[in-house]
Amino acid sequence: MRVLARFMMSVSDPSQFPAPVLPEVAFLGRSNVGKSSVINSLLANKIAKTSSTPGRTRSINFFEVRWPGKPEPELIFTDLPGYGYAKISREISQQWPSFIDPYLKDRPCLALCVALIDVNVPPQPADRQLLDFLSGIKRPTLIVATKSDRLSGNRLHNTLQALAREYPESRILPYSAKTGAGRQELWQEIREQTADFGPQTSALGPQTSVS
Repeated sequence: MRVLARFMMSVSDPSQFPAPVLPEVAFLGRSNVGKSSVINSLLANKIAKTSSTPGRTRSINFFEVRWPGKPEPELIFTDLPGYGYAKISREISQQWPSFIDPYLKDRPCLALCVALIDVNVPPQPADRQLLDFLSGIKRPTLIVATKSDRLSGNRLHNTLQALAREYPESRILPYSAKTGAGRQELWQEIREQTADFGPQTSALGPQTSVS
């Protein structure tokens, strides 16, 4: 599908969060899981900054998304700081209570949490902790198994089955930002989860066309 996207703001203080008028989809995952690449793949544009240095994102980045022909944005993507990278994990963990916790616990328009897990890496305690946290606050959550193109068909199938046993409470969707595999399915999940949130007016600036 074709969408239009615009970077809104980068925020590290709850008082700076934009007004909660649109449904939001949060992308979370360990550092170097390919979070920005998944967002860029969904939007078909390199709007979220990627880096070879894990843990570069230290704030919540907000992106408006709208459909072509529509005058107003329909939803917002949020890119949250990564976790689990040794050099910055303590710093990030200290940031959670200040602005990430309030966002995940209290944001009234947060419609879906997309938890990214690298399908090439065995299940990590930090991933389990995140999913338990999201389950505890009753946030709708979808696991996206990133970098699926790196595994052959049989290995991918077996790995997805192992993930399903590890996280039986969550739906798991394989995804490749490189090939686009899983893009349509992820968009379908996002559309379904945000369908009950009616779009409202928000300030619009220059739009970046994405195809």
